Amino acid sequence: MTQITKLHGTKLEIADILRQHIQDYKESYSLWPEQKKIVTNLTDCRTAHLGGYVERCNHCETERVFYHSCRNRHCPKCQQIPREKWLKARKAELLPVAYFHVIFTLPHELNPIVLSNKRVMLNILFKSVSETLIRFGDNQLGGKLGFISTLHTWDQVLKSHFHLHCLVAGGILSSDRKQWIPCKNDYLFNEEALSLVFRGKFIDKVNRARKGDKLRIADDKYRQLKSKLYSKNWVVSVRDPIYQAQHVLEYIARYTHRVAIANSRLIELTDGMVTFSYKDRKNNTTETTTISAANFIHRFFLHILPQRFVRIRHYGFLANRNRKANLSRIRLLLKLPPQPDLGNASIEEMMLELTGVDITRCPYCEKGQMIVVAEIPKGSGKHPNHLIRPPNYRLRPTG
Repeated sequence: MTQITKLHGTKLEIADILRQHIQDYKESYSLWPEQKKIVTNLTDCRTAHLGGYVERCNHCETERVFYHSCRNRHCPKCQQIPREKWLKARKAELLPVAYFHVIFTLPHELNPIVLSNKRVMLNILFKSVSETLIRFGDNQLGGKLGFISTLHTWDQVLKSHFHLHCLVAGGILSSDRKQWIPCKNDYLFNEEALSLVFRGKFIDKVNRARKGDKLRIADDKYRQLKSKLYSKNWVVSVRDPIYQAQHVLEYIARYTHRVAIANSRLIELTDGMVTFSYKDRKNNTTETTTISAANFIHRFFLHILPQRFVRIRHYGFLANRNRKANLSRIRLLLKLPPQPDLGNASIEEMMLELTGVDITRCPYCEKGQMIVVAEIPKGSGKHPNHLIRPPNYRLRPTG
């Protein structure tokens, strides 16, 4: 008998696949503690298990329910607010200069080693890329570059594809801090030259990690792998410069605070098979693929990062320690006003800016304000119907 677990008109979510098929996954794979935590977080997200609150309109007395989010960085439903907060801070730091999007990609021959040594190998990736760009900035432009690097670990069909997206400001702060020297003729650095230095630095750091017993790879296996790595062209792509500040922010938004797959790409879950969409980069088309739910969960788990691993990092004159002083100096050299203080916006203010909707206003009568009138205890699993309600109780769930 065909089982259709999500009917037409409803939205399929990763949480649905985890709820219904995590046991299928466990028949073929081990479930590690961090994976188990993520399953719990994503399946409990915005449900009564995490608790919540009930709001009531102070005009028409209509009520609605909100459940708390899990805030796990691997949850596709919990990234919008962190992303907007991060983007707002970056907006204040933008300079009126060209920005370059540079992508550094690891050869797929490294995938097995990265997957079994994520923290060490991904830190080596960040370090190799940052040292490469800083070296080119110093040698070819004569000063310190500023750039943001964001890690992605996936391709469009959720297989391993380790790469860094770097947003590089098109100029440097001179070593004596007396000049801002811009890139010339819409040109940053030569891709082939970047690739050679990146490859050399990465392999050298892997060698050092092995000697320091941070990586355990058999000598014969590593010699064969290293020979392959030196024979390959490592892919580095330098995109055309972006000039308008809004376009820069849009570019940043595409690559930060993302998870391996958005719920919007999920199409169907039927008889234990998941259908989802993906972009065919070669043909510039949108296609679909269908795989088992257990395989889908396996691929999703490939992209879980180590605990407290930082996937967005700032370097050069944008490094966290001296960023404020460096940007103030650059703005002075460019004869710009001081960096604007955009303050800390509330969630209500951010949602109003993003959607044009005042979430504190009653969506039913559009006159009153929504006021919190009851808390739903975390872990109770209680639906608001179980709470003591006033006589005029009229509950309307969100969505």
